[in-house]
Amino acid sequence: MSDIKVDSRINISREPDILIVEDNKDLSMGLKNNLEIEGYSVSCAYDGAQGLEMLTQSFPKLIILDLMMPRLDGYGFLKAIDSIENRPMVLILSARDSEVDKVTGLRLGADDFVTKPFGLMELVARVEALIRRRATNELENLSKAKSIKLGDVSIEADSRQISKNGNEVLLTPKEFDLLMELIAKRGQVVSRLDLMGKVWGHMSAVESRTVDTHIGELRKKLESKPAEPRLIKTIRKVGYRIEFDEVEFN
Repeated sequence: MSDIKVDSRINISREPDILIVEDNKDLSMGLKNNLEIEGYSVSCAYDGAQGLEMLTQSFPKLIILDLMMPRLDGYGFLKAIDSIENRPMVLILSARDSEVDKVTGLRLGADDFVTKPFGLMELVARVEALIRRRATNELENLSKAKSIKLGDVSIEADSRQISKNGNEVLLTPKEFDLLMELIAKRGQVVSRLDLMGKVWGHMSAVESRTVDTHIGELRKKLESKPAEPRLIKTIRKVGYRIEFDEVEFN
């Protein structure tokens, strides 16, 4: 068993969407290429210990996990990440197909089990389903949260109060709604059109420039260096994405 410890705090990262932990490098690269064609960002680890090391640097939405690996096998990997809050979804991809293997993996926290050899289209469909389920779970957590902390920014959802480093920040109602919509889609690029629909209800008088103006105001109030934003990123010609290393829901 590796002595690597994974921080149990909720740690949300933009890259990768998927971490493949598989010692067969040809299979890993084949999966990586096909999943990237589907629009996912993908990283690879070639044994369980390396996979744990990568989790100390970034936090994926989904882990595709082999069971039979050197240094640390899939079961050991699942045990090592058991204490992580809001842990990634885990899809076991293994040649071990006995009922005991499947039950053991699921009891250790895996969310799905696919047996090798497998159909690529089926695997992609299962990946999509697990990532959708994770997004739904995160939205439920957000809707239930009374307070949210994004680094040095604290949000009291019920009272709609914001503070930065303990100092109150005054947001307009639309600025607050815009911020919460970005948080709900954290790590994802949200188009101006989507933001207009969610925050302004696709009012005909609302133009994309209105969204840009409100984003600019949020940056002035929440960013340490508004000209070099670290929290709310512009994705050129697409929209915006909120980024932060750590989020806490209470």
